[in-house]
Amino acid sequence: MGLISTLKVSTSGMSAERLRMDLIADNLANANTTRTAQGTPYRRKVAVFEPIRPTADRPGGVRAVAIAEDTTPFRQVYQPGHPDADANGYVNYPNVDMVSEMIDLITASRAYEANIQAFNAAKNMFMRTIDLGRV
Repeated sequence: MGLISTLKVSTSGMSAERLRMDLIADNLANANTTRTAQGTPYRRKVAVFEPIRPTADRPGGVRAVAIAEDTTPFRQVYQPGHPDADANGYVNYPNVDMVSEMIDLITASRAYEANIQAFNAAKNMFMRTIDLGRV
């Protein structure tokens, strides 16, 4: 695998983790949205990734193939005075769990950092190779 291929693999990982962090931010921002434009509570969104198989002319890596909605049931909270309450007084809240989202955010952040370190290590090796050629 050449230097440019190594950089492309790290870059694809950083792009994937950035997308994951953006979706987590959306989920956290909408954790209490009981009514969207469709009239339903917000549904948690997750990125679906697949590996990029390396070939002779293309390096490996990862890519996002879809942004899916989590189909777990909504949280029901008894709030009879809420404008979105049903006939029994229950309000459907988004299926966003703040603790899980924060754990996912930390994981995505660490994966992003690992890709940066791999990128920088490859770049430093390339720079050292250039320095050896100057001597």
